[in-house]
Amino acid sequence: MTSQNDEALERTLGQLVADATHDISSIVRSEVALAKAELTADAKKAGAGAGMFATAGILAFLALILLLISAAYGLVAAGLAPWAAFLIVAGVLLVIGVILVLAGKHNIGSLKGKPERAIKSAQDTIAAVRPSS
Repeated sequence: MTSQNDEALERTLGQLVADATHDISSIVRSEVALAKAELTADAKKAGAGAGMFATAGILAFLALILLLISAAYGLVAAGLAPWAAFLIVAGVLLVIGVILVLAGKHNIGSLKGKPERAIKSAQDTIAAVRPSS
């Protein structure tokens, strides 16, 4: 009677492999679920941070507008006519804008348009791997 119990307790190699496969797939599924949960939490935090940056940018833009209006009114208080004060502030902004456009044009003009170092590295690798003729 003990030999039948021993045989019942012993499992075949196929059963052991099936159990191991099931356990491994279960572990992989749980790891993927954990990774999804972590990424979801990180994505929510990143979205909230991006929203805060966008709000800060909008508020900074509005503050800049108010500072420019204040500068114009400061010129009015210094004795200029309102139209002249606002014209001076607008002119300064246009000059700054033109300078930024020219600087941006210079930066874009200096682009090479292709990754020369990566191309050279790939060509060197191909030359090293290719058998000599």
